[in-house]
Amino acid sequence: MFTHRIDSATYMKLLEPQDSDKLFQLIDSSREHLRQWLPWVDQNTTVEHSRQFIQHTLAQFAANDGFTAGIWYQGALAGVIGFHKIDWQNRSTSLGYWLGEEYTGLGLMQKAVSKSLDYAFLELRLNRVEIRSAIGNVRSRRIPEKLNFTHEGTIRQAEKLVYGYVNHNVYGMLLEEWEAKENSKTNDDEVNG
Repeated sequence: MFTHRIDSATYMKLLEPQDSDKLFQLIDSSREHLRQWLPWVDQNTTVEHSRQFIQHTLAQFAANDGFTAGIWYQGALAGVIGFHKIDWQNRSTSLGYWLGEEYTGLGLMQKAVSKSLDYAFLELRLNRVEIRSAIGNVRSRRIPEKLNFTHEGTIRQAEKLVYGYVNHNVYGMLLEEWEAKENSKTNDDEVNG
């Protein structure tokens, strides 16, 4: 089963059917916070909806088409992260993520995205990972910006949210860029060690 330790208090693991209640509770407790940027929130109104979502993500993982994992912090489900779909011919994917409101501002998502990039580039050997974020979603945009993704442009009216269409910033990271960053980090550790 897919499980990756992030730090001593945090790990990612595939969501499983027994997580349906926890997932629904997290969504429900953060509904207003999530609704602003995630169009699917209003369609997730029961534990059964969360269970169906988890079943779909497990089928996606079994088909080698990406993963969707829960982000667990101090034993509690804090959010979700995953690859939307893997384009194996072009060795690329896009990454989506969200946190429950009470877990924002703790640095969890930047660490989870970084660990997901390690998985994409170092284990799956993908060539490209993309993140799209609504221009107004400053917290979401901050993640690829802090991880030195390249801002590749803007897609106009890319998504319809509850208050209308929003433009998306598109950020990209390539395998060679991630490896150079990891090599630089290793060299810095050796010099400072």
